[in-house]
Amino acid sequence: MIDQFINFVIRPPRAEYNPDQYLWESEFTLASRKFKRLDLELTNARGHTLQCSHYVPSDIPEDTALPCVIYCHGNSGCRADANEAAVILLPSNITVFTLDFSGSGLSGGDYVSLGWHEKDDLRIVVSFLRSNKQVSCIGLWGRSMGAVTSLLYGAEDPSIAGLVLDSAFSNLFDLMMELVDVYKIRLPKFTVRMALQYMRRVIQKKAKFDIMDLNAVQFAPKTFIPALFGHASEDIFIQPRHSDLIYQAYAGDKNIIKFEGDHNSPRPQFYYDSVSIFFYNVLHPPQISTTCSSKVEKYYDLGGLKIAAGTDESLLYEIIAGLRAARTNAASSSSAPPSNPNGSATESIVELLSESVANMSVNNELDFLLDHDNTATGTGGNTMEESHLQDNSNEQNDECCSYTSSNRESWGRCSSLGGASEGSSSAECTGSSNSKSQHMTLKALASPLRRIQWKSSAKLKEKKGSPILRKSKREKLEKGETLSERLRLCFLGRANHKRHRSS
Repeated sequence: MIDQFINFVIRPPRAEYNPDQYLWESEFTLASRKFKRLDLELTNARGHTLQCSHYVPSDIPEDTALPCVIYCHGNSGCRADANEAAVILLPSNITVFTLDFSGSGLSGGDYVSLGWHEKDDLRIVVSFLRSNKQVSCIGLWGRSMGAVTSLLYGAEDPSIAGLVLDSAFSNLFDLMMELVDVYKIRLPKFTVRMALQYMRRVIQKKAKFDIMDLNAVQFAPKTFIPALFGHASEDIFIQPRHSDLIYQAYAGDKNIIKFEGDHNSPRPQFYYDSVSIFFYNVLHPPQISTTCSSKVEKYYDLGGLKIAAGTDESLLYEIIAGLRAARTNAASSSSAPPSNPNGSATESIVELLSESVANMSVNNELDFLLDHDNTATGTGGNTMEESHLQDNSNEQNDECCSYTSSNRESWGRCSSLGGASEGSSSAECTGSSNSKSQHMTLKALASPLRRIQWKSSAKLKEKKGSPILRKSKREKLEKGETLSERLRLCFLGRANHKRHRSS
C-alpha cells in the first residue's frame, strides 16, 4: 500500500494522447480570426525533452510583439488542458504557450515532482520566449500542481507580469496527511507519520526532491507579482483552506475567487471572464486590426459606421456591392471589392444607404411598408374597405410592438443611416395627393421586417389587379425582408446566421 501511495505522488497515471486529435488544429479560426499552432521541443537541465505548443495569430505583423501566457497543467495532465485558455485569451491578442512537464504527457522523464522540478522546466520555457522578439511580457496560469509550479517560479522571477493560481496546495506534507483521512486509511497517527517519513526517503531517492521543501506558504511572502487565486468550494482533494493560507501570506496585489465545483470540475464562465480581465489588465495587449477590416476600410468609406468584432465581412461586401450594382443597373452583384482605376474618392456607405432609401418609389419598391391607417378617401372607396385598412393598421402596430427592446435598439442603429429619427421606434413620412386627396403613412418598422399578411376581402382582391402584379409585389416583399434581415445581422456582428438566397 505504501508503494501505491508513493506512485500516487510521483508516478500518477500518465496522459497519453494524439496531438492532432486533442489539441487545436495547426490552423483554426476563432472569433472570426485565424490562428495557428506551432509545435516545438525544448530540453530541460536534466536532459528531458519537453513537448510544447504555442498558439499565435496567423496574421501577426513582424514588428508587433504580443504578450504570452504560459499554461501549466496539473498532476496527470498535459498540454491539452490549455485548450480552454486558448479560447479565452487568443481573441484578446494574448498568445498561449503550453507544455508537457517532464514526467507528464508526451515529454521525457519518469517521475513528477508536484512543482519542484517543474519550475526548472518553466524556466527553460520563459528563457525561450524571452529570446522571441514577437513576445513582450509573460504571464503564468497554473492549475493544481501547475499553480504551485507558477508560484515557486514567480518567487524567483519578478519580471513575470501576472499569476493565476487555481487550486494550489499550501504544503505537500500536510496535503498527504489530509489525503489519509479522505481515503479513510484507518491507521494511528504515529503510524501514518512513520510511513510518510519512509515515503520521504523513497521519493527523495527516486524523484530527487524532498517533499518537506514543497511549502508554498514559505514562498508566498517572497512574491510580489499581481495574482488571482481561484478554488472550488467543494474540493475535497485540495481543500479551499490551502488557497486561503497562501492568499493570506502572499505579498503582492491579490484577489481570490471561490466557485462551485470540485477539484476536477469545469470552471464557471464568470471565473474565466475574471481571468481574461485580469490578464488583459496586467499584460496590456496591443490592438491589432484584422485583415478583413483593413480591406473594408480600404475599398469602402464607412463614414461613422463602425464594424464590430465578429462581423461577417464577406456578407457586408455582398450587401454593399449589391446596393452599388442596383444603383448602376448592373445585372448581378459581386462580393469581391470593386476596383477603382481612376483613383477617385469612394462614396460613403452611409450616403449610399441614404441615397438608396431616398431613390425608392413609395408606390412600388416600398409596397411592403405602406400602412393605410389614415382616412383613405380615394375614388371608389367604401366603408368596408376603410374598416379593413384600419384593422390591418392595428395588426401591424401590434406586430411592431411585439419585438424586444434589443431588436428595437439594433434596428434603430441601422434605420438611422437612412435619416430616420433616433428618438422614436418608427419614422413617419406623410404625403398628400392633390388628385385623390389621399393621406398615406410610411412606417419603417423598428425591427427586422416580417411578411405582412393582408386580410383582404374578395372585392379588394379583385381591385388589386392581375396575378402578375400581385406576384411582383410579393417578390418585392421577400426581397425587402431578406435585405433588412441581412443588414441587421451583419451590423450586429452575427457571423453564424443562416444565409438567405441572394436576390
